[in-house]
Amino acid sequence: MKSVIVVGAGIWGASLALRLAETGWRVTLIEQHKPGHVRQASAGETRLLRAAHGDDEWYARFFWQALDGWRRLEEKAGEQLYHEAGMMWLAQDPDGWEQASARVLKNLDIPCEVLEPSDGSRFFPEFRPDGLSFLLWEPKAGVVRARRATQVTAALAVRAGAELVRARALPSDGGVVIDGRTLTADRVVWATGAWMPELFEAPLTVTKQDTLHFAVPSEWTVPGMPAFVDYSASFYGHGDVDGVGMKATSDVEGEPYEPEHGPRTVDAAGVERARTYLARRFPSLADAPVLFSQVCQYALTPDAEWIIAETAPGVWLLGGDSGHGFKHAPALAAYVAGVLDGEHAPDARFGLGERVPTRGLRTSGESR
Repeated sequence: MKSVIVVGAGIWGASLALRLAETGWRVTLIEQHKPGHVRQASAGETRLLRAAHGDDEWYARFFWQALDGWRRLEEKAGEQLYHEAGMMWLAQDPDGWEQASARVLKNLDIPCEVLEPSDGSRFFPEFRPDGLSFLLWEPKAGVVRARRATQVTAALAVRAGAELVRARALPSDGGVVIDGRTLTADRVVWATGAWMPELFEAPLTVTKQDTLHFAVPSEWTVPGMPAFVDYSASFYGHGDVDGVGMKATSDVEGEPYEPEHGPRTVDAAGVERARTYLARRFPSLADAPVLFSQVCQYALTPDAEWIIAETAPGVWLLGGDSGHGFKHAPALAAYVAGVLDGEHAPDARFGLGERVPTRGLRTSGESR
């Protein structure tokens, strides 16, 4: 029986552990806290699921595979994890990122529709279309219950035979050191998210990301209300899920951040930025109280491409997922399982070589 140690039980590590356990590997899944603990980027209350990725066909196609994986995961879990609420892209530029996305989605036969700005009033309880050139509607996109999905995936991996070990892990000569002892396996995968730069030389920057949810009337609830992304404004959100309020927050990268001990208090400037946006697009919500807030973090490469790279024989890094990686987890697990099995090599885009900064894969068209 082939053996693997997966370090990190965020959505990527847990999904890979589940996939490998179900296909006959002996799996040890190591997590220093608990799957879905609040320090993880995967432990945000929600994440957006969407096919649009600008002019990149690979990720659009890959998400379409992942969507089937999310539905199968729900069947295994016996509970709803994904709200297919749809997603509205609010396009300010008539020939920008959203237009490129529309061309790709249509070429791949992924459902989408280009609408007039005024059509937004059909989808949102209140909508002001000022400054928009058009809307791009993705009916199969939506919102996943991220923290719960992470917990469920890890639990399913254990049920499939994976051993979950709670310990802090350190790399050592192709193995993993925990509690003063060294573990070895045929493969070791480090899926440590924002903790990766502490352990390896990797092209990752970790930033503090404040997430805000506002108290809103009942009509601002998923699935009745779709998710939305304003790429040019680097702003996104969705209706209330599970009673924590309407999410409305900036996707601009925050300040450098240390995930283990960094402060978990949102900045007043982020709240003001959100209120300014709400006043512009959904004016009646401009003074809505903050019902729930959470500090997350991004661990991003300069080009937002992932890291899937072998650093020593049998030792792999899996990271750079923040910002657009969660949605792909089920398909990525199958892809990486194929890499570990020797069925195919990872695409060159995922290597540890030089990265050219670009924003095309993000929902954020502006940086700090």
